[in-house]
This record gives sequence, C-alpha cells and structure tokens, in this order.
Amino acid sequence: MSKEEANSGKKGLKSSYVPTVIGISLVLFMIGLVLAGLVGLDSVQRQAKEELQVDLFFKTSFNEADIKQVEQELKSWDCFSEVYFVSPERAIEEFSEKDENTEEILAIFEGENPLPPTISFHPKQEFATKQGMRDIKARLLKAYPEMIEDVNYNEASVEDVNLNFRQFVFLVLAVAALLIIVAVAMINNTIRLALYSKRFTIKTMQLVGATGSFIRRPFMRIAVFQGIIAAVIGMALLMSLFFILNNVLSIIQINLTPVQLLLLFGMIALIGVVLTLVSTWFALNKYLRMKLDDLY
Repeated sequence: MSKEEANSGKKGLKSSYVPTVIGISLVLFMIGLVLAGLVGLDSVQRQAKEELQVDLFFKTSFNEADIKQVEQELKSWDCFSEVYFVSPERAIEEFSEKDENTEEILAIFEGENPLPPTISFHPKQEFATKQGMRDIKARLLKAYPEMIEDVNYNEASVEDVNLNFRQFVFLVLAVAALLIIVAVAMINNTIRLALYSKRFTIKTMQLVGATGSFIRRPFMRIAVFQGIIAAVIGMALLMSLFFILNNVLSIIQINLTPVQLLLLFGMIALIGVVLTLVSTWFALNKYLRMKLDDLY
C-alpha cells in the first residue's frame, strides 16, 4: 500500500468518528442540562430557605441597648445565617413598603411610632424546617425567658419551601433517569453504527490470530478519547446556553460557582467516557463472536 493510500485510510477512519462524537456531544449536552439543574439546585434551595425571616419581639421594659446586646450574642450562634437589629424607624419603613395605610395607622397613635425595636434573623438551610424552627424557638425562649415576648415566623412558608423543593427534586430526578436511559440507547446505537463499518477489519484481525484484548485495545482508547472530546463539546454548548440566558435573553440567571462548574464537567466527562467504553465493549464483542458469513 502506498503512503498516499495509507494517509487516505487514516483520514477516512478519523472522519468516520466525527458524526459519532457530534452525536455523543449532543446527548451529553442534554444530560448536562439536567445535571446543571441538580448541581445548582442546592444553592437555590439554600437561598430560598435562608430568606425565611423570623422576628423576635421583646418586652417593653427592655431598651435598645439591651436588645442590641442580645443581637451580638445571637450572632455567635451556629443556627443563623444573618442576625440584625431592627430599629422602630426601620420597622416603620419596612411596614410602609408593605401597607399603604401607614399614615392612617400613625394618625391613630398621634404620630408616634407604635412598632417596638426587634431582632430579625434568617436561619441556616439545615435549620429551615418545621422541627428546626421549633428547636430554635425553644432555645431562644430558654436563653432569654425574661426578655423575649414572642418569636414570630410564618410556619406555612417554612412548610411550603421544603415541600416545593422536594417535589421539584423528584421531578428533576425522574427526568434525569429517563434522559440517561435515552442517552445510553442513543450512544450505544451511534457507536454500534460506527463500528459496523469496521466489522471486516475486526474480523480480519481475528482471523490472522489477534487476540480479543489486542483487538479491543485501540478501539477502547478511541472510546475514551471520544468520550472526553464529546464532554468538552457538550460543556462548551452548555456554557454557551448559560451565557445566552444570562446576558442576551435575560430570561433567568444561572450562577454556578467555579467548583460547581468543575463538578458539572467532571460528571459529564465521566458519563461520556463510561457510556462510550461500555457501548464499544459490547459492540466489539458482538462482532468478535459473529461468523464471517454473518458480516455480509
């Protein structure tokens, strides 16, 4: 065989893998969308839970200095993501934003601010549950029994934020499972079609005495390479989509940390490599077991 013919054969072999890599990349892109939802779900859930607000109302016999001292002590507790003092002036401003009848209410009190100084806090994610909020309330009342008049928060909001996220997680997991099944089938078919054109090469190597492991080795290396390249392309498509959604269309904001992006790429690359290896292994075994006459 001439040098030109050998180079032509190599180019044909490489070009035959291009559709396979493109097909795997598109499948990994779809899987990446679901994985991105799962990776970003934790930060979204944490943000939603830590936006829950709890207000501490104190007895009228205690002044702002006493309440600010309690604020400093609560900041050292491990169950709060944020603790801040709310002065009567700030409280009336927040109340005015929620209720348009603030002036009428102040008129009833002859212009005096009826709202007392309070402390508001946001619980950490792990405490933003019904039982966690009960534990925080009991701990506060035990620590300051003579000072705290009431611990006020919306129990329905606590239950809703946990229930809604559980339902969303189940939905995403169901979609992810279905997509993985479809992806396995698509990648398996794509690789089997790619190896179909090389079935005579595989059988020829087997007939001249090559062992199964010797025949598989170059194809398995190519499978790893295909999985990695497809993962890079799939991740590039995913990042392009995120950029368009964040900066061009401004539909939603997708903010993943560098660690989350690395985790996402690692999962996509692992899925791509594992699926291509498994599919290649089974497809090769099929052609290695086939008789020569069955190849036609």
